[in-house]
Parts: sequence; C-alpha cells; structure tokens
Amino acid sequence: MHVLIPDDPVFFAKFESLEEPLLRHLHRLHSEGLETDDEDVISDAYDSWVQVLVQLPLWFEWYATSRSAGPTPGDRAQTRYVLYGPDGDQLTSLYPVEVAAADLGNLIACLELFAAADQTRSAAASEAGTGTPAPPPGREQVLPDALRRVLDVLLLSPSDGLLDTLRQAGALEPVVSVTLSAEQETDYRHFCEDIVAILSSGDAFAYRNHRALYF
Repeated sequence: MHVLIPDDPVFFAKFESLEEPLLRHLHRLHSEGLETDDEDVISDAYDSWVQVLVQLPLWFEWYATSRSAGPTPGDRAQTRYVLYGPDGDQLTSLYPVEVAAADLGNLIACLELFAAADQTRSAAASEAGTGTPAPPPGREQVLPDALRRVLDVLLLSPSDGLLDTLRQAGALEPVVSVTLSAEQETDYRHFCEDIVAILSSGDAFAYRNHRALYF
C-alpha cells in the first residue's frame, strides 16, 4: 500500500527512537532464555521497522552523509522535489512510499503486545491497593506511545487526488517542482494538520513549533 511520508524531522526522530527500546526488549527476552511468542513478535516488528526506515525521506540524507565512499551499484536514490501551493507558497514535501501490509501488521502486533502488558501492570497495581504507589513513567512507556503515534501517521489515508499527483510526479526524471491545485492544497493542509496533531498532541509548545514546519 502507498502512504504519504512527510519530509518532517519530528516524524523521523519519533520513528528512529523506536530502535533502542525494540532492541532492549529483544535483548532482555533473549538473556532470560525464555522461548516465547513475545520475542517473535518483537523481532518481526524490528525487521519491519527497518523495512519502513529505508523508505523515509530523511533517511536517504542521513545515509548519504554517513557513507565514507560514494554510492555503489544498486543504491536507490530518493527523488527530491519542491512542493508549492497554488499561490506559490513553498510547502513541506510529502513523499509517496510503498509500505508492505505485512510490515504494518507486524508493527501493529507489537503495539498490541505492549498495550496488553500495560493493562496487566495496571491491573496488578490496582489489586495491590491504593497504598502502593504506581511506578513512575519510564522507558517502558516510551515504545508504546511512540509506536502508536508513528503507526497512526502511517495509517493516515490521503485523498486520492493528492496521492495520485505526488505519485505521478515521483515518476518523472528529474522532478524539479510540483504545484498543487486549490482543492489539493486543502487536502494537503487537512492531512498535515492530522500529522501534527498525532505526533505532537499533549505538549502545547511542541505542537506550536511542529505546526510551524507546515503552516
């Protein structure tokens, strides 16, 4: 399936932040020596995380600058372009990328696994009585929150007109600029408002600064 990925450092940072907790949980399960379905779920989620990572627009910039040698045969270049509204205002670009449904499914299964674990911990704390303080939020809560936000962005449905226009533009060589129609710009703004709300809700300062990337 095709999704629209924003050229957005907030989304990239949120997505990249998933690696450390995924690997930490895998290491813990492996060191305990327990063969459980949980390890398979998290391992599959990590593999899918990598598959999606290499599709992200900003990943190509990081990858290129981190290479000591030049590109090798088989390297896939990311087509870059400048996006404009109908009045000539430059907009933050959105990139159509193909994400396998199986990879999304693996990430969703991982989120469900940790959501169930959170419910179990909450139930155990309740049974322990009100006299036992709940553990403070820590790194255990980082993964489900960040993963939920990332998945909500990946599962956003853009309008067919906006998606088709950007897909067609990406097929051109080279792409210099793309100008949206008034209707497409409206769809674009609604789509980007959703991205900002998903990623930065709950923090007014972060929300204002994130929204400034788009509007």
